[in-house]
Amino acid sequence: MEDFETLLEGSAKAHGHLCAGQVVGVRMAMLGCDLIGLDNPSQLPQIKKLIVYVEIDRCATDAISYVTGVKLGRRSLKFVDNGIMAATFVNLESGIAYRIVSTESSRERIHEYAPEITDPRQQQVAAYKRMPDNVLFDIMPVQVDVPVHDMPGPTRFKVRCESCGIMVRDKKEVLLNGKVLCQSCAYGPYYQQLEANVQQKIA
Repeated sequence: MEDFETLLEGSAKAHGHLCAGQVVGVRMAMLGCDLIGLDNPSQLPQIKKLIVYVEIDRCATDAISYVTGVKLGRRSLKFVDNGIMAATFVNLESGIAYRIVSTESSRERIHEYAPEITDPRQQQVAAYKRMPDNVLFDIMPVQVDVPVHDMPGPTRFKVRCESCGIMVRDKKEVLLNGKVLCQSCAYGPYYQQLEANVQQKIA
């Protein structure tokens, strides 16, 4: 794996800017991979051994994806919408897994690690670079039983929604009142359909 500063520079460039979240994400990814025994996770053959569960859709997640090479499209990046600055790193080959959480106390201690910097944002970035892992993170070994339908690779499961007829893949269907449904038909969609002449708009 490349060194921290090189990874941070590349991650910030890919993300669009350098921020405290990038520092946290890069460090979290490097630590997580080290704990589960992967030193080159973004390249073959190690890329096939890794799944990462992220618990927030913020800057740190982009950094984790950059460092590890995990992606939603590869099914190696899993988003669990908990709103927590945390990620769990799973070695699929060994079963070793660690959940790493960014501590709230680290925010309160940035002045201890970068007292010479007065700008709050720059101070946070510098402090997060310098903090020991055990100050910046809570680290815990965990067990993650990854279901077969969540594993990377080709589609193994698909079924048609009995209401709208759309194909649902990877066991994301819902059984409700004896019917197999997509989640939109079961719980309501996240969007509101509007009346429009689609063909006219496409033309």
